[in-house]
Amino acid sequence: MTEDNKEQSKYKLNLPETAFPMRGDLAKREPAWLKSWQDKKLYTRIRNARKGAKKFILHDGPPYANGDIHIGHAVNKILKDIIVKSKTFSGFDAPYVPGWDCHGLPIELVVEKNHGKNIDPAQFRELCRAYAAEQVEKQKKDFIRLGVQADWDNPYLTMDYQTEADIMRALGDIYKNGYLYQGSKPVHWCVDCGSALAEAEVEYEDVNSPAIDVGFKVVDNAALSKAFGVTVAGDAYAVIWTTTPWTLPANQAVSVHPELDYDLIQTSKGLLILANALATATLTRYAEADAKVLATCKGLALKYLQLEHPFDARQVPVITGEHVTTEAGTGLVHTAAAHGNDDWLVMRANFPEQKPRVLIGSDGKFFSSELVEFSAIRGLTRQDANKVILAKMQESGHLLASARLNHSFPHCWRHKTPLMQLATHQWFIGMNAQDINGKALREHANKAVDETEFFPSWGRARLEAMIKNRPDWCVSRQRNWGVPMPLFVHKETGEPHPKTAELLEQAALLTEKTGVEAWFSLDGTAFLAQHAPENAEQYKKVTDTLDVWFDSGSTHAAVLKRRPELAFPADLYLEGSDQHRGWFQSSLLTGCAIDGHAPYKALLTHGFVVDGSGHKMSKSKGNVVAPQKVMDTYGADILRLWVASTDYSGELTISDEILKRVAESYRRIRNTLRFLLANLADFDATKDLLPVSEWLEIDRYALHLTDKLQTGILADYDRYEFHLAVQKFVSFCSEDLGGFYLDILKDRLYTTGETSHARRVAQSTLHHITHTMMRLMAPILSFTADEIWQTLGLDADKTVFEELWYSLPAHGLNGAAIQSWQTVLEVRALANKAIEEKRAAGLVGSSLQSELDIYADGATFEALSRLQDDLRFVLITSRASLHQRSGTLEVQVAPSAHTKCDRCWHYRADVGADAAHPHICGRCVSNLFGKGEVRSHA
Repeated sequence: MTEDNKEQSKYKLNLPETAFPMRGDLAKREPAWLKSWQDKKLYTRIRNARKGAKKFILHDGPPYANGDIHIGHAVNKILKDIIVKSKTFSGFDAPYVPGWDCHGLPIELVVEKNHGKNIDPAQFRELCRAYAAEQVEKQKKDFIRLGVQADWDNPYLTMDYQTEADIMRALGDIYKNGYLYQGSKPVHWCVDCGSALAEAEVEYEDVNSPAIDVGFKVVDNAALSKAFGVTVAGDAYAVIWTTTPWTLPANQAVSVHPELDYDLIQTSKGLLILANALATATLTRYAEADAKVLATCKGLALKYLQLEHPFDARQVPVITGEHVTTEAGTGLVHTAAAHGNDDWLVMRANFPEQKPRVLIGSDGKFFSSELVEFSAIRGLTRQDANKVILAKMQESGHLLASARLNHSFPHCWRHKTPLMQLATHQWFIGMNAQDINGKALREHANKAVDETEFFPSWGRARLEAMIKNRPDWCVSRQRNWGVPMPLFVHKETGEPHPKTAELLEQAALLTEKTGVEAWFSLDGTAFLAQHAPENAEQYKKVTDTLDVWFDSGSTHAAVLKRRPELAFPADLYLEGSDQHRGWFQSSLLTGCAIDGHAPYKALLTHGFVVDGSGHKMSKSKGNVVAPQKVMDTYGADILRLWVASTDYSGELTISDEILKRVAESYRRIRNTLRFLLANLADFDATKDLLPVSEWLEIDRYALHLTDKLQTGILADYDRYEFHLAVQKFVSFCSEDLGGFYLDILKDRLYTTGETSHARRVAQSTLHHITHTMMRLMAPILSFTADEIWQTLGLDADKTVFEELWYSLPAHGLNGAAIQSWQTVLEVRALANKAIEEKRAAGLVGSSLQSELDIYADGATFEALSRLQDDLRFVLITSRASLHQRSGTLEVQVAPSAHTKCDRCWHYRADVGADAAHPHICGRCVSNLFGKGEVRSHA
C-alpha cells in the first residue's frame, strides 16, 4: 500500500454502499419479482394478513374475452390495483376477483371466420367456449405482468356454469318483481348481426342521407277550416320532413306539438301546414317568396285531422306528442311506430290497440304482403327503396323538396354499418313497469343515482340524464353463444308459463351441471311433462339468449352475492367513461330491478387514452401504444407511474416523449431511494434505532415533513386522486429531501464517526423516511417497493404488500419550531442565490468555499440564532455568521481565506493544526480519533 493510499484509508469517509442499483433495469428484472410473488402465493398471504378486517370490495367490470389487451385495459387494471393495494395498506380486507365477459357476437364472428358458419349449434357453442377460455388465459398473462395482485387462480367468467345459472336466476328475480315483459317495439337492429343491439353497442357516425319534405294531403277541408277558423278551398297539405324515406310505408300518423303554433300558408304548391317557428326557414327552402299566412292555430286543434298517405291508399291521423320540437324540419313529424321509440310511445298513447306496421324483415329488405299499393319496393333494401319512394312522390307531386344531409346516425359497434330502428318481438325490462309496491324501475334507478358517490363528480349528471331518457331495455338476442332465457310461453297468446319461477330454477340447476347447453339441448316437452305436466302441450320453449350487457350487469348477483370472500353491494365500480351507457347502467338497472338499489356505493370513471396530439388511437393511423411494448421497453412500473401521474378524469395522453418524461421522474425517485438505502447499509434498527427524543431538531423537522407527506398522500388515495399523490411524492424527493434535508445531511452521514450518536440519529431518521416512502409508493411502483423491501433485508418470506401504512413516531415539534424551520428554508434559498451570483462571477467554486455574513432582525434573527454554529451546516458553507440589524434581510458572501480540509472539504482555520494530521481540520480529527463533534440542531 502506498503512503497516499494509507493516508486515504486513515481518513476515510462513511461513503454509502448499496445493492440497490442506480438503473432499475425493470423490463428485465420485473419477471423475476413476479415469479417470487407467485411462489410465495402472495395474494393468499395478503388475504390471510387481513382476515377478519373490514372489507372493501372493488367489483371488476369484466373485459371482453377477445384479443390482446390494449392500453385502455392497462389503465383500467392499474387504477383498480392501485386502489385495492392502497385500501389493503389502510387495513381493509380488499379481495380483488378479476372477471371476463365471455358470451356474445364478437366471439361468434371469430369462430365463424375460423370454422365456417354451417356448424352444428352445440359444436359451435363448444368452439366459442374454447376460444373464450384461450383468450382469458392470454389476457390474464398480460394483466399479471402489469403487477396487478388478484385472485388469478379463481377469476369469474360469465361462461362458468355456476355463473351462467346465476345469471338466469337474476332474470327470474326481475321477472318475479314484475319488470320483464315481451312485446313488439322498436329496437336498434343490425342487419349484419341479425340481432337487436343494446344502447351500449351503438356508436354514432356521420352519414349522408336524403332529407325530404313530404306533403300529406288533408282529407276533409271542413275539419281543417274549423281548426284554423277560416274557410279553406283547394288542396291543403300537412308537411313532414324526414331523412329516412324508407320508413314512409310504415307511417301511421303525423305528430304535432299540442302547444306549438301552426300556420296555414298559401303557396304555389298549395295550402301548407307548417309550424310557425319553422315556417320562414321552410319556405326559404322551397323558394316561396310570395307565400301568405292565412291563419294560425295551436297544434291541439289539428288533433285527429285525417290525412292521405302520400303513396298508399290509406288515411292516417294527426296526433299530438310532446316529442315534437322546432329544432329542424317543419314542426310536423312523420310517425312510424315500427321505426322509432318516440313514435312507438306516441302511437301507444293515442292508439294503444294499434300495432306497429312492420314491413321490413330482419335482413333489411321489404317483405310484407301489406305493400299492395306499393309492391315495387318488395325485396328491396332500405337504400334501394329510398330511390323508388322518392321517384314515386316526385311523380305524384307529394315531394315538396329534396336535398342531401350529413348527419349523425347510429351504427353497429362491431360492423360499423348503419342500424335501423325496427319493431321486433323481443323481451324487455320496462323502465316504467312497477313492482308490487307500485314503484317504477325508473324511480328506483333515479334514487339509486342520487345515493351513489361519483369520482369525478360530473359522472352523476351523465348517468342521471341517461336513466331519465332511456327507453325500455331490450334484453333478448337471437344468438347461439349466450345465456339462454329459460322461459316457456303459451303457443297462442305468448304469455309466460304460470310456473315460470319454478321452471326457471329447475333450468338453472341443470345449467350448473353442464352449462348453457343444458337449455339448448333440452327437450321442452319432456321437461314440462316432468315439472309442470298440466297443459304442457300448450307451451313452447323460448330460444332467445340474453343481451351480454345483462350477463355482466348481473354479476353482482352471480359473483358478489355468490363468492364468500366478497360482499354486496360493492364499495366501488371503476370503468371507462363509456360505461355510463354500458356496465354502470346495466348493473344499476339489474340491481334496482332485483334489490331496489344499485349494486355499488360509488362509481369511478376514467377517460380514454389518446396519443400525444390528442388523437384517438387507431391501427390505421399507426399511433397505437401497446402496453406490452411499454413493459418490454421501460418496465411495468413506468407504465404504472404514467397511469398514476395522469389525471384520469379527462383524456389520458401517452407518447414516447411522455413515457421518457415519466421514466425521468422515476429516475429521480429511484436515485433518492438509492441514497436512503445506501446510507442505511450498516444500520441495524434492532440495535441502532434511536428514539426521537435524542434526535437533532432538523431530523425532527424532516420527520414532520415526512408525516405531512404521508397525511397528504393518504388523503389523495382516499379521494382516488393519484396524480396529486405522485406530484407530492416527486416533490418530496426533489425538494424536501434532495433540495434540503439530504443535501444538508450528507456532511453528518459521511464525516461524523461511523457509530457516533450524530450519525445514528441521522440513520434513524432515514430509517423512518424509507419505510414510509416504501409503503406510500407500493400501490403505484409495486415492483420497486418490493425491491426496496428486499434491499432492506426485511423478512424474506414476506413482502411489503402485507404491511400497513407506516406508523411514524411523533416529531414533538410545536408550531413555533416548525415555523422557525420554514423561515430557515427561506433564508437558505436567499443564501443559495447569493452564492450562485458569486460563483457566476468566478469568485467562489463550491458553496463550501463561501463564508456568509447574515444581517437579520425579528423572527428571522431568532430562527437563525437558534441554530448557533450549526447554521453553517444548514447553509452548507464553511462559515455563517449572524448579525442582528434592523431593516431588510441581507446575505453577504465572501470566499474563504482558509485551507480546504481534504476529508470534509470545509475551509477551516484549524486545517493542519494537529501536526499528526496536517491535511484535515480539527473537526475531522475529533470525529476520527477523538470524542467526535457534538451537533445541537443540524
